[in-house]
Amino acid sequence: MSEVKISAELRTEFGKGGARRTRRAGKVPAVLYGHGAQPKHIALPAREFAAAIRQGGMTQVLHIDVDGDATLALPKAIQRDPVKDTYEHVDLVIVKRGERVTLDVPVQLTGVSKSGTLVVVENASVSVVAEALHVPEHLDVSIAGAEAGTRVTAGQLTLPSGVELAADPDLVLAMVTAAQTMATESGESAEAEAGAEV
Repeated sequence: MSEVKISAELRTEFGKGGARRTRRAGKVPAVLYGHGAQPKHIALPAREFAAAIRQGGMTQVLHIDVDGDATLALPKAIQRDPVKDTYEHVDLVIVKRGERVTLDVPVQLTGVSKSGTLVVVENASVSVVAEALHVPEHLDVSIAGAEAGTRVTAGQLTLPSGVELAADPDLVLAMVTAAQTMATESGESAEAEAGAEV
């Protein structure tokens, strides 16, 4: 994962009013903390931050420069406006080169399951331990040819060198079910509801 450099500025206004003014100025209110450092309330350029998150999501390492003081950080929590789809606030945690961190990484299912089946995703991400600057953007697991009744677990993931699984290996990521079973259950449910109405 490459670093994305972002120039930020210290915030002097706080509270809802200050946050609104920051967002109107095209910036995202954020707080930068960790490693015993005093929390810094900063404003990130909204367009650059959005581009960084599109590139690497929650595993994107940010090289944040505040008045010449550079810090490496990872997104810890992001609040978004569900209607406007804009960033409301961001928590950033400071990381150091060589430091190992625990965080959730997205899981991507590859391949196509056997004909007549449906894939139900139970967990779209999994917790891993990795060096802060070498966190994988995502982890792949194949469901090619999987039959109904197949359970895909975290323990089946192939992890890159230096990455360890922090989650329970038995954590179910996805289940393959028979498509007709799902349809039959829906039909039975509809019939039951119709009967209840009568």
